[in-house]
Amino acid sequence: MSIRPFRDIKRRKTKVINVGKVKIGGDNPISVQSMTNTLTTNVKATVNQINEIAEEGADIVRVSCPDEGSTSALKEIIKHVSIPVVADIHFHYKRAIEAAENGASCLRINPGNIGDEKKIHEVLKAAKNNDCSIRIGVNAGSLEKDILEKFKEPCPEALVQSAERNIKILEDKDFFNFKISVKSSDVFLSIAAYRELSKVTDYPLHLGITEAGSFVSGSIKSSIGLGSLLMDGIGDTIRISLSDNPTQEVKIGNEILKSLNLRNRGVKIISCPSCARQAFQVIDTVKILEEKLSHIKTPITLSIIGCVVNGPGEAAMTDVGITGGGKGNNMLYLSGIQNEKVLTDDIVNKVVSEVEKKASELEN
Repeated sequence: MSIRPFRDIKRRKTKVINVGKVKIGGDNPISVQSMTNTLTTNVKATVNQINEIAEEGADIVRVSCPDEGSTSALKEIIKHVSIPVVADIHFHYKRAIEAAENGASCLRINPGNIGDEKKIHEVLKAAKNNDCSIRIGVNAGSLEKDILEKFKEPCPEALVQSAERNIKILEDKDFFNFKISVKSSDVFLSIAAYRELSKVTDYPLHLGITEAGSFVSGSIKSSIGLGSLLMDGIGDTIRISLSDNPTQEVKIGNEILKSLNLRNRGVKIISCPSCARQAFQVIDTVKILEEKLSHIKTPITLSIIGCVVNGPGEAAMTDVGITGGGKGNNMLYLSGIQNEKVLTDDIVNKVVSEVEKKASELEN
């Protein structure tokens, strides 16, 4: 059962590029990315973290390649992971060439800091020869010196001008398999820059609020910034930047897309904050269910409401629902219809069983 959104988001039409097996742009699903924080030269740790990130629901992962040892490690890492790997490159053009040759699906570079045109041409040649896309990564914290001098400080116009300059560098070399980001740690600056950039280019956009902060503050900043842009139809792939475990970035990214009906993956829980009317411990129940249902990838809606004020109404719009009742007799709803009474102690097991059953039905 799906709730018809009050407003359908009309996405901006962009070109389509490939990041390995993942298509970015056009009508393709908005993808979620994260980045490892292990030493890339530690192959085992990096592979383990990438697989954890993928299991959480990431479509793409980025790894930092600051030295030759890191680009060399890519060859072995890529053998043991299931999602495309983006190599994060700064300044050293040879690292970009090595990463492309060792299996990276995409290079995150700023062409302006790679070096002269000959070096850029070598990077683009390696990318073409190895079917490797590129992300032009403009950042408010590392704008070109002349652009910063012109505008005096990072501003939307400065970020967009840097992006346009770098777009021209690639296009002049007949390279078109790229996406762009114009990130800042400032929410308002990021939103304004992406909106302006979306007016002057139809290449796919990679959204993010860079260095957003800790889990709570960073999630809020990212939700406001990315949510505003996504509601305007802007954005083809996203990364939430948190000072936390990369799997948390993926979780927040997917939740943002799910809340906007831009992506359906896993169990979407509608739950009340709880109050004195609750017939069971809603908060504890939701926490347990989130963990026990984390393996479900099929889109399913679940309502957990502690009393009958809003419970029946919410349950009528979800696949599975529990509404609190008196004396421990809570009502189970399936596909919006009352099904049976459930004792409080049996709620978790019953809900898990019904959600798994529903997921199996939908998969088959």
